[in-house]
Amino acid sequence: MNARENKVQKQGWIPKKERIWLIVAIIIAALIMLWELKGLLQLSLTTLHSEQFEHTFESFGSIARIVLFFVLAYYVLLRVIRLRMLKGQGKVKKWLSTLLRFARRWHTPAAIIAIAFIILHAVAVFMYGFKFDFDNISGLLSLLVLLPVPISGLFRYQRMDRKWHLRSGVAFAILFLIHSFL
Repeated sequence: MNARENKVQKQGWIPKKERIWLIVAIIIAALIMLWELKGLLQLSLTTLHSEQFEHTFESFGSIARIVLFFVLAYYVLLRVIRLRMLKGQGKVKKWLSTLLRFARRWHTPAAIIAIAFIILHAVAVFMYGFKFDFDNISGLLSLLVLLPVPISGLFRYQRMDRKWHLRSGVAFAILFLIHSFL
C-alpha cells in the first residue's frame, strides 16, 4: 500500500475539518424536514387545496432558491477569479479569493440544507396536486438531475468523481433556473 492510499484510508470519506460542519448541516436539515413534514401531514384536505397552501410550498421553493444561489456562487467566483481581465488587479483578486474561501467552506453545508427545502417543496407540490404543466415538469426534471449531485459530491472528496459533480451540478443549475424563472 502506498502512502496516498494509506492517507486516504485513515482520513475517511470526508476530511476531518469539514466533517463537523457536514454533520451539523445534516442534523439541521433533518430537523427542518421532520418539523415541516409533521406540520404538512397534520393539514386538512381543504387546506391542502387552498391558495394559502400554495404559498406554503412556494415559500419552501423560495428558501431553497436563495440557498442554492449561495451554493452556486462558489462556481461563479471560481470562474471570475480565473478571468484574464483581472490580471494585475491584486486587491480585487484578494477580495475575491476571500469570498471564494468563504463560499467553498459553506458550499456543502448550505447544499445539504437546500436539498432539505427542495424535498419539502416537492412533497408539498405532490400533496397540493401534481399537474402536467411546464412548472411541474421542469421541477421534476431538475429534481431527477439533482439526485446524482450529492452522491458525486462524496466521490469529489476523494477525487474519484471524474467531474461528474460539476457536470450534474451545472445540468441541475440550468434546469433549476428554468424552473424558477420561466
